[in-house]
Amino acid sequence: MSTRGESGATVLVVEDDDEQRAVLVRDLRARGYRPVEAVDGRSAIERWESRRPDIVLLDLGLPDVEGVRIIRRIRSEAGTPIVILSARYDERQKVEALDAGADDYLTKPFGVDELNARLRVALRHAAGRTPSDTARLVAGPLTLDVERHEVTVSGVAVDLTPREFEILRVLMTNPGRLVTKARLLRAVWGEAYQAEASYVYVHVSQLRRKLAAADKDGRIANLIVTEPGVGYRVRLPEDSSSA
Repeated sequence: MSTRGESGATVLVVEDDDEQRAVLVRDLRARGYRPVEAVDGRSAIERWESRRPDIVLLDLGLPDVEGVRIIRRIRSEAGTPIVILSARYDERQKVEALDAGADDYLTKPFGVDELNARLRVALRHAAGRTPSDTARLVAGPLTLDVERHEVTVSGVAVDLTPREFEILRVLMTNPGRLVTKARLLRAVWGEAYQAEASYVYVHVSQLRRKLAAADKDGRIANLIVTEPGVGYRVRLPEDSSSA
């Protein structure tokens, strides 16, 4: 992985639509990134092997190779962050791509500010800028102390169950990053739980209710954002305009 700053990162843009690809490349260059273009799956793999970019923007609707195959090819050798681009109706494909190892996704159409925010998050995680397992995780007035197993809002303790605490810990350890329901199931309940997505929904709902009750000023009202049909993310201050 390159040690360059985020704005100097090399971005492999895999998009078969010439107009959309041109817009992406133009906007990335304007923000200081170094885009490398690929028009289909075969050229994407060739560019990745020859250039080893810092991050990949991957359209799932390629004409020759399924996007998931490209994700698995990259993941077989590297942890290069992958942000997928998908049509609004491709929910099943989004989930499949995320479970295959993609880091995040953007639904078309999307704004350049949202794209830039997601790129920054993915690059920071790839560079290892995540809290340690013993850190105190902070989001505004909310503090999660992993070692003491405590959550407070404006200094007032919030009584969470062990499952609720673990869900919040996983989400806050990945600020701004999409965490799928499948990943939360594995992290909180274990590998044996694969299809019990309702568990996650119920516990996230309870977690939100308890945090809202403690959040008298409403400062963390939108802390946990639902990505419909896929999972959840903790909203970053710089991501406040994203869906």
